[in-house]
Amino acid sequence: MKNYLSLIKFSHTIFAMPFAMIGFFLACKNFEFEVIKFFYVVMCMIFARSAAMAFNRYIDREIDKKNIRTSKIREIPNGTIKAKNALIFVIINSIFFLFITYFINSICFYLSPIALIIILGYSYTKRFTSLCHLILGLGLSLSPIGAYLAVAGKFDLTAILISFLVLFWVSGFDIIYSLQDKEFDEKNNLKSIPVSIGVKNGLWFSRALHTIAIILIITIGIQNNFQYFYWIGSLFFIALLFFQHSIIKENDFSKINIAFFKTNGIASIVFCVFFLLDIYIN
Repeated sequence: MKNYLSLIKFSHTIFAMPFAMIGFFLACKNFEFEVIKFFYVVMCMIFARSAAMAFNRYIDREIDKKNIRTSKIREIPNGTIKAKNALIFVIINSIFFLFITYFINSICFYLSPIALIIILGYSYTKRFTSLCHLILGLGLSLSPIGAYLAVAGKFDLTAILISFLVLFWVSGFDIIYSLQDKEFDEKNNLKSIPVSIGVKNGLWFSRALHTIAIILIITIGIQNNFQYFYWIGSLFFIALLFFQHSIIKENDFSKINIAFFKTNGIASIVFCVFFLLDIYIN
């Protein structure tokens, strides 16, 4: 179990899960809260993300074997988990994801194959497009709107804007994460923003995406007339965006893991807590 949790980087659920909670409880503000639906949403998040991460490791197993950074720490290249078992794990999690959406509501069930195609399809994108970061962002952006649909059964403008916020936020920090593999990607004909336009321009592209994310945060707050809890959470989130860009230099990638995991993980959790405090206390 420990090996499979490592395979799917279970700890990285802190990126998407808080935004799924935002979508879920935003809908519960106007619709009835059901414990069973909350359980279904959490399970869908776990199964979908497990399938996506395991599939990514399966598809990239030969690439990861060549990459010095990943060859010893990732489970398939180092022999901890067999490729066949990883693929079986993907299939099982995909089936459970589709199965659970059936019990949520019809719209979630009908849209679940599309969601699965997006989150699994991301694993192929760096082979043919430098915009692979945006596909990853799109995959994670499905969490708040999916959780909202689970409760409300219909789309909502605020939930959609939150999904776009996730898209640009995730895409921006994934570009930063990809910097450490730029030379390897170039040698192996893999695509990314840093490979396509260089490190300096790649960092500016990331900043541009995060600027859009900041604009969306402000827009969401104004549109919904959110109060001080929301703005406290937003300021904290924005400050951490600035912080991660301040510690990543064009010629120094030593703090990428701090920027990628710790900073963004804390940002998502804090934003979620203050968002929920605002809609339920104010």
